[in-house]
Amino acid sequence: MPTAAPAPRKMSREARREQLIEATIEVMAEQGFARITLADVARKAGLAHGLVNFHFQTKDALLAETLSYLSQEYRANWRAALEQATPTPAARLNALIRADFAPAICTPARRSAWLSFWAEATSRPLYQSLCGGNDRFYIQTLEGICADLITEGGYCGDPARIARVLRVTSEGVWADLVSTQTPYSAAEALQTVLDAAAAFFPRHFGANGLLQ
Repeated sequence: MPTAAPAPRKMSREARREQLIEATIEVMAEQGFARITLADVARKAGLAHGLVNFHFQTKDALLAETLSYLSQEYRANWRAALEQATPTPAARLNALIRADFAPAICTPARRSAWLSFWAEATSRPLYQSLCGGNDRFYIQTLEGICADLITEGGYCGDPARIARVLRVTSEGVWADLVSTQTPYSAAEALQTVLDAAAAFFPRHFGANGLLQ
């Protein structure tokens, strides 16, 4: 017989922290960054308030851990997508674009949480201190892929500028999915970014994405 899952009170410290972080993501999606409290997180997780305080003494500590968790998850997702892609510039760009819309990453709650952190980025050092390095690594990777595809395909254009357009398009449709009253689907959002890629690289991307 399979071993039964441990009772919630016997969860490891790391598992409990992850449970609380996931609850924080859900609460942020419902209430935003400013209004979240440790009591809200405790209720969402179905735990005593004191247990949240045991793991995260302050709201800022909880939010910092949540942002770090999301950042590491996002980076692991796109790096895994690149590792699994065929090693051609077009296939790598296709993998990087599609990684932003992986079901585990592109959930309503995670999109909302990311937007809450982005909104705070200009006034709080938290975002840059925890995500600045990851952001730079992602941008450098995307720029390098675009440069390789420009060379391979004989295209014109500045790889840094093209990469920026693709990145802000992806971020923009994420924001659309959160902010519009009747949002379009994640599949439509993905297609929008692929259309942007096709505008720059028409011999490699078309109406249905990557051309074979």
